[in-house]
Amino acid sequence: MGYSIVVDSKNFETEVIEKSYESLVLIDFFATWCGPCKLLKPILEKLLEEYDFILATIDIDLHPDLAQRFGVEGVPDVKIAFQGEIMQGFVGVLPEADIRDLLAQFNLKSDLDSKLEAMHQAMADKNVPKAKELLDELFAKYPNHPQLILEASKFLIRLNRLEDASKMLNTIGVLQKEYYAKAQGMQTLIELKKSLENPGESELDQLFAQATRLTLIEDYEAALKLFLQIVQSSRKYREDGARKAMVAIFNLLGSDHPLTKEYQQELILVLY
Repeated sequence: MGYSIVVDSKNFETEVIEKSYESLVLIDFFATWCGPCKLLKPILEKLLEEYDFILATIDIDLHPDLAQRFGVEGVPDVKIAFQGEIMQGFVGVLPEADIRDLLAQFNLKSDLDSKLEAMHQAMADKNVPKAKELLDELFAKYPNHPQLILEASKFLIRLNRLEDASKMLNTIGVLQKEYYAKAQGMQTLIELKKSLENPGESELDQLFAQATRLTLIEDYEAALKLFLQIVQSSRKYREDGARKAMVAIFNLLGSDHPLTKEYQQELILVLY
């Protein structure tokens, strides 16, 4: 876990430059009257709970000399101090995911991500008690983190605790944009798993069940191919269920994933 410190001309050298040889320093130039600054602040503070970096905050109205020295023309303006050098970070409010990518460029790894990797390994080893222990530990530390909620829901789905998973996913609201789509995708995943209880006997039923099983083991490319076949065959099947399943997979993968881009185009060609 990192920490935040208020910086001025007197302590800049010691708290930013010197400390940058030990840890990455994000320098947040802000103003109390700045709306975007107020939006960025909780994002940076949230990331401090996961990453080991220093957040140095500088009020440009109290310290115009520092703002002028580093060419700050608008706020928020986040600079980066690393190994004694000051470099540009970003101006304005970046999405949390983009700031995580920026931190990753300096080889910073989230404590949450590290423990989730350990949880995934425990699941791969079929060590369910260990995976649950790690999840419980993470929830004690990050009780409302949407990424953790998604991972815990996936864990519950694997254990066939579908109602519990659905309730947990419902806690992710529409305003949590980057997580909401994935939560909705997982809700569809729950419905898909329920459909295996009574798969039906027709050829389309069997194809849909096979695609569903592939989705549940995260073989998304193979699943998308089969769901697309069903869409080509019948839009009415399960009330357009195959298309909805494809959209759910797109949500789980994210809009930038190569499979999403490829099969969105394929789906458009079939539909129109």
